[in-house]
Parts: sequence; structure tokens; C-alpha cells
Amino acid sequence: MRNEKRADYSERWLLPPALEDWVGADHPARFIRAFVDGLDMKALGFKMRETEEGAPSYAPDLLLKAWLYGYMQRIRSSRDLERACRENIGLIWLTGRNEPDHNTLWRFWRDNNSALRKVFKQGVVIAARAKLVGMVVHAVDGTKIAAQASKRTGWHRGEMEKILKRIDASIDKAMKEMEAAEGSETGEYRLSEELSDEKKLRETIKKALEEMAEAGTEHINPNEPEARMMKCDGVKRFGYNAQVVVDGQSGLIVAGDVVSDQSDNHLLVPMIKQVEENLKEAAQETVADGGYFAAEELWRAEQTGHSVLVRLRNQEGEYHTSRFYYDERKDCCVCPRGETLEFARTKLNRQRKHMLRVYQCRVFNTCPVRWECSSAADGRSIEISPYHQAVVRQRKKQQNPDKQDTLKRRMAIVEPVFAQIKQCMGFRRWTLRSTEGVKTQWSLLCTAFNLRKLHRLWIEGVLAKNF
Repeated sequence: MRNEKRADYSERWLLPPALEDWVGADHPARFIRAFVDGLDMKALGFKMRETEEGAPSYAPDLLLKAWLYGYMQRIRSSRDLERACRENIGLIWLTGRNEPDHNTLWRFWRDNNSALRKVFKQGVVIAARAKLVGMVVHAVDGTKIAAQASKRTGWHRGEMEKILKRIDASIDKAMKEMEAAEGSETGEYRLSEELSDEKKLRETIKKALEEMAEAGTEHINPNEPEARMMKCDGVKRFGYNAQVVVDGQSGLIVAGDVVSDQSDNHLLVPMIKQVEENLKEAAQETVADGGYFAAEELWRAEQTGHSVLVRLRNQEGEYHTSRFYYDERKDCCVCPRGETLEFARTKLNRQRKHMLRVYQCRVFNTCPVRWECSSAADGRSIEISPYHQAVVRQRKKQQNPDKQDTLKRRMAIVEPVFAQIKQCMGFRRWTLRSTEGVKTQWSLLCTAFNLRKLHRLWIEGVLAKNF
């Protein structure tokens, strides 16, 4: 007869096990407790109880432990976290068998948005003190994540302008019919209920179009006006642009932010500055993909003393812009064949931020490579921005084989972070609205990502048990 292990529901203990024995020594709940117990909650700005009167309240450190553990375990809803505090052994132990309800958990989040974002920096500082963060190469990148707002409930300029035209035509027709009828009828003239509703709808649409014009966008959602239409996982949706800077040595996130803009090309220097805020210095080299390429941003990086490598746009072809030499002293451009392009005019750049100097080819009609160089009817033109030399210096810098190798490392450094957050941690859509809300959620996600890595190092003894 085989001996089988079965639950003995009649078993009784003379001395029940202490709470401290409920989880193992390497359990992530113990790591979260050690991490939070080392924080100065008041200095971080967490809302503290100021009176002893009334019923006892939950301590902010207990609620922070619950949220951090929840995010590490893919529990991000206050209701799911409430249930887990009754069922998940790690949370039962971490909360000391207390069971905060979802309202308590949500109020803590709502009242401590700013303080929650500061917790991320504390994790980075702990890693830096343990010399886990290398300051040689950092990689910056962004990913688009869908907002709570639905595309279906959004306002879209093209559609609304078509509706407005139909309403205007309908109102004009109805008014003409009423004017014709008014001449042959007596009594008080009143707008029909249908016409009145159409006028109200027209005013609503005009107001929406004005809001879109003010925000500088073609799409807006009245339920989440800060979200912008962008490609999230290959589909156009309302969303936000989540940014990270990742350390090449440890794979830890050392800076994170969320913006509404779908373009990355003005975010390079701001993200490096966040690294400086967290670590007091930037890496020897910060690498980024072509989405961060902007002449002005390269110039700003030079001005602030930051060394960057940004993948340049496609420079293939004998007559690519990069093959034209700009002679600042003579105020002209020289093409690969040695022909001079003279100054023609100035114009605003696409973002209407600065002026561009335009140099025009005058001999294109007789040039033997005229159609290889340009298909423009008036010949080849070259636009030179005030930051042109910064681009030239970046091109020269990337001719160094070591710099090319560093740039190639970018993908292996930063892209696994997004893969883990989206796939392993299961995060593909914001559960909060507004820029402030998603910033806090992203900060907590980045904190949880780092804590998962640090927990493994804590188990291995690389990170001291008491930090």
C-alpha cells in the first residue's frame, strides 16, 4: 500500500507558528519589507496621520508595501489587491494579517501621487550605493501604451468637419423652409425641436474643434483630453509615450517618464537630466535610436556636456544630404561633384521653432546627374539649421568603430525592458487617466521592475540584506 500525503484538516498545533515563519527567508515579501522599512516616508512626502483621535488608520508604509508587492506580482487593481490581501500568503504576511479594502488602497494612491513617484529614485539610489549601476553606457528608448480612453468615443477632426457641414446644410434648408412658411402663416414662430437639437450639436462640435486647435492635435477624447492618438502595438489608439533610460551594466531602469507627444526627438536631453537628478551624474555615453535624432537636441547635449550617440537617419546614396559640404565662411554648400549651391532664402522649420538657411543649385539644367541628385523641378536644395555643425560632429564621432559597437548595444540594453514589462509583467494598457496618473503608474512599474532584479541579487548576497 502506497503512503500518500494528504491534508489533515483535524490537525491542531499546541503553539501556532509565528507570523514571521509564514514565508521563507528569500521570499520577495521579505525583500519588499526591507526596502520600505529603509525609506523615510515623511521625507518622501507621504501623507502621515497627524492626530491620535478616531479609529486607527492604516500606516502609509503598510499600504506602500502592499502596492509594491502587488505590482511585482501583476496585481494592479485596488479591488484585486484587496482580495489578494486576504488570499495571497505574501501579502497576508506583509500586511501582518491586516486587510485594507480597495477604498483605503485607492485613497492612499490618490493622496500620495507625488510621493509614490519618488520611491522609484530610492530604489535607483540603493542600487548605485551597492555599485550595481555602471555609468559607462546608458540607453534611452520609448514605447507607446494605450490609454484608458477609447478611440470610439474620441473626437476626430475629419469626421467632425464632415458632420458639421451636413448639419449646416440641414439647418440652412430648414431655415429656408420656415421662412417660406412664415410668410403664409400667422402666429408665434418657434424653432422645431429637431432644429434646436441640431443647433446644439453644431455648437458642441465647434467647441470640440476649437479645443483640438488649441491642443494642436487632430484627435481628442473628451474623457481623457491629455491622451494623444499614436500607434500602440501596431494599432492607432489614444495613448501615452512611456520613456526609460536603462543602465548597460545592470539592466536597471535609472530614469523614467511619460509624455503625451508621440515623437521622441525632443526627449533625449530631458531624460539624461533625469538620470542626473537620480544619480548626480550622467553616463559616459548615452545611446538612442533614430527616433531621438534632432539637430537641436544634439546641440543641447553638447551645450550641457552630455556625450550622446544617436543613430543617424538613412544616409545611403551618393547624393545624400550628408555628402554635401557646408562652408560657413563662404556661406554656401558644395555638392559631391564640386558644384556650389548658393544661398537662396530662409524659412521656418516644420516645428516653426527656428529658421533654416536654404541653398539652391543653379546649374541643375546642365548637370549630368541632375535626376539622380533630385527630382525637384527647380533642382536640388539643401537646408542648413543653426545646429548643423552638431550633426556634422555626430557623424564624425560615429566613424569610430568603438562608437559604432556601442551604438549597436542599444537594442540589447533597453528593448528587453519593454518586453518584460509588457509580456512578463502583463502591462499593455494604462489603468489610470491623465498625465499625472500615468506618470505615477509608470514610476511604480519601473520601481517594481527594478525591485524584481534587485530581489534576485539580494538572494544571491550581491545586495546586502539590510541594504
